[in-house]
Amino acid sequence: MTARTDQAEITALVDRFFLALDTREFTPGWARAYLTDDARMDAPVGAKRGAEAVRTAETALLRFARTQHFASGVVTDATFGTDDATASWNAYMVHVHHSPAADPLFVVGGRWEATLRRTPEGWRFSAMTVHVVWTRGEPPTAEPG
Repeated sequence: MTARTDQAEITALVDRFFLALDTREFTPGWARAYLTDDARMDAPVGAKRGAEAVRTAETALLRFARTQHFASGVVTDATFGTDDATASWNAYMVHVHHSPAADPLFVVGGRWEATLRRTPEGWRFSAMTVHVVWTRGEPPTAEPG
């Protein structure tokens, strides 16, 4: 593989992952298309590993009626001759509350960092961290009902 091929594949993985979050197609095993089985997720809602990380992400998103995630500026560094890479990107994340109060939106600007592993099925995230830079609106206060 070339650096350009790795960059394109990892950028596509980021885009497909964000789309999966927003379309909420959380069928059993959905995350295997994006994450390794031992993947770690560090986010404002907590740090989890493996299947628990997937459940935490699903639960967090279902606290909202809808979401829309935008990624830009994906920068990758795949070490030549290995199956490991890192990536980072900017994110604009819009969340629509189920029962809007004064402001129906909770908006987050941030940066994601990830480590990736090349698998027989392609690149997969082995660790992801969300760094919140700013927010606007009220975060959710209760589990989805």
